[in-house]
Amino acid sequence: MVNNQPTKRDAHLNTPSDAPVIILVETSLAENIGMTARAMMNFGFTELRLVRPKCKWPNSKAINASSGAHSILTEAKIFKNTSEAVADLNRVGATTARLRDMIKPVKDPRGWAGVVRNSDVDLVRCGILFGAERVGLHNDDLALADTLIMVPTNPAFSSLNLAQTVLLICYEIRMASDVEIPSEIRRKGRGASLANQKEIIDFYEHLEEQLDKAGFLRVKEKRPRMIRNIRNIFNRALMTEQEVRTLRGVIVALTEKIRKP
Repeated sequence: MVNNQPTKRDAHLNTPSDAPVIILVETSLAENIGMTARAMMNFGFTELRLVRPKCKWPNSKAINASSGAHSILTEAKIFKNTSEAVADLNRVGATTARLRDMIKPVKDPRGWAGVVRNSDVDLVRCGILFGAERVGLHNDDLALADTLIMVPTNPAFSSLNLAQTVLLICYEIRMASDVEIPSEIRRKGRGASLANQKEIIDFYEHLEEQLDKAGFLRVKEKRPRMIRNIRNIFNRALMTEQEVRTLRGVIVALTEKIRKP
């Protein structure tokens, strides 16, 4: 049987060099750990650490929720306390939904991504702490961090799922690493080749010929401006070859319908 599941090595091929360690503290639901692994692999993060998970580990529910990010779960490290989990790290950010009675820098995810990017990746290892679903991180855990990370959510509805928060922060870090959609994908993003100018002009002339026959462009003084307006409408669409052929087919179908008694 061939294993088509993505591996940790596959993820490493697309991992930002400054990707921090993701640390979940006292997570209750195995599904949230699985969805966190999925979010991590989406953006090329591979190192997951679990501090006193409240669910049985390893856990089939986590595997099912990971949607194929199994390698991150199987290689996740378990720690008895947060101090051990961050012991080898130089910089630690801690997510929190509310300000605590602590004097620490507070950054949003984009600001923390800048901190990670500006760190010397050869000398500095970074990690991010995420707390339990209901209560977040304990003050003792927050005390281990040098920076607090707050997501600027709607104050009237600020609750975020654990995996959502992980995904949001991983995305910001990946974007800060100047990762772009590959040019070959951007070119093919519409699923077809763009029409060239000859194809587009032929379409315009076909359409305008039929509009003349239908009397739509009968006012001589207004005709040039009306033609420009029509062409501008279609120019904004960046039509593909297939779309131009379809529109010409529409013109033919409509005009034939009109000519029939």
